[in-house]
Amino acid sequence: MITPIPHATPAQAADQSTAARQPSLQPTPPPAATDTVTLSAAATVRQELAETSVQTAREASHGDIQAKNLLVREAADKKLGL
Repeated sequence: MITPIPHATPAQAADQSTAARQPSLQPTPPPAATDTVTLSAAATVRQELAETSVQTAREASHGDIQAKNLLVREAADKKLGL
């Protein structure tokens, strides 16, 4: 004989699905602070002077105008014997 099953289970499933949709009550951490660092003109010059010739050549090959000008100046100085 077939016995009908009461429909009590859909109410429980609905309770579970609404619980899953509710946002968590845990606070989200604040975004990390970001600092901006600006080099002074003297620090920039010091950094350029500490560069090796290999670094300068690499930067010039990637389109750095300042590096290209430096390589031209160095080649002219070498030609003049300076």
